[in-house]
Amino acid sequence: MEIKVGIIPEKEEIIALYDDVGWTSYTDEPDLLIKAIKNSQKVWTLWEGEKLIGLARIIGDGATICYLQDILILNSYQGRGFGSRLIKEILKENEEIRQFVLLTDDAEETKNFYKKVGLKEVGDYYCKAFMK
Repeated sequence: MEIKVGIIPEKEEIIALYDDVGWTSYTDEPDLLIKAIKNSQKVWTLWEGEKLIGLARIIGDGATICYLQDILILNSYQGRGFGSRLIKEILKENEEIRQFVLLTDDAEETKNFYKKVGLKEVGDYYCKAFMK
C-alpha cells in the first residue's frame, strides 16, 4: 500500500470509492464532490498499485484548526488497519494544530475506531458541537 499526498484521483475513481462505502449524498452531485475535494486544504489517497482504495481530506486554516472532512476505505479493505494508518499520518502532520475536529455518525464501531487512534469525543472537553 502506498499513501500519496496531493494527488486528486480521476472522477470515476472517486465516485466508485464514495459509492462503495455508501456515501451517495456525495455521489448524487459528483461535480460538487470533485470541487470539494479539489478545494480541500490537503488530500491523502491510499493505493494498491493503480487501484484507489482510500481517501482522506482536511479543511482548515493550517494554523489553529483542522477539520477531517472525509476518510473512507473501500469496504473490501476495511478492518486491515488502512484507515488507522491514514489518520495517524494526518494527526502526525497536524500535531501542532490546536483544534483537530471530526464530525461522524454515532455508531459504536465508528466511535471505537476514532478512540483507538487517539481522538476523543467533544464532550470530553466540556464542549458542545452545533450544526445546521
